[in-house]
Amino acid sequence: MKKILVVEDEGILQKNIIKILRLEGFEVIGADDGASGVACARQESPDLIVCDVMMPEMDGYQVLQTLQEDVNTALIPFIFLTAKTDRSDMRQGFEMGADDYLVKPFDADELLRAIDARFKKQEVMVNRLSSLSEELGRLQEFLDAKDGLMTNLNQELRRPMSNIKMALTMLQAQKTPEAQERYISILEEEFSREISLLNQVEEMQKLLTPENVSLLRQFHLLQNR
Repeated sequence: MKKILVVEDEGILQKNIIKILRLEGFEVIGADDGASGVACARQESPDLIVCDVMMPEMDGYQVLQTLQEDVNTALIPFIFLTAKTDRSDMRQGFEMGADDYLVKPFDADELLRAIDARFKKQEVMVNRLSSLSEELGRLQEFLDAKDGLMTNLNQELRRPMSNIKMALTMLQAQKTPEAQERYISILEEEFSREISLLNQVEEMQKLLTPENVSLLRQFHLLQNR
């Protein structure tokens, strides 16, 4: 059940709004002024706030600004209720981060359409964030796999190079053709091994894409880090 906070200092209007929203199945909390609205928002974490603009002491703009300065309430959808029809007033609210404006007097359908639109927009944003989070997860998995692969390949490439250096050193020290032939054979084997590993690196680079990481791990072609 979605929870809505109604911040309105006109008692009758607040009661009517609460009644309309409860009939639609929402959980509704009422606040009689701006300061109470801020306190309720912080305590109750509503899914949406409907707030009057013109209130004594702390007006709707101050309520919105205060909530946006708090990381726990900054992203709550916010709808202003106002008797002002001046475009500059509306622009001020939108520039501050309000999601919508309802000009008094308004009917129940206008209110419900505005709320429904905010929740649909919020759902789209949540889905987009979820998709981005999944993409980031796949990208991180890809980067981890690539780092792990390169670490393993680096170790594998070092082995034949070490053997090649050792064989060259020993070859230079040999005096007989038979002994030299032995180390030449070792060099040929290690050179072949090195070329084979380099070819594997090239093939793995072609295969190693974010889409293929999970598949490669299923066939144990990549190690989990």
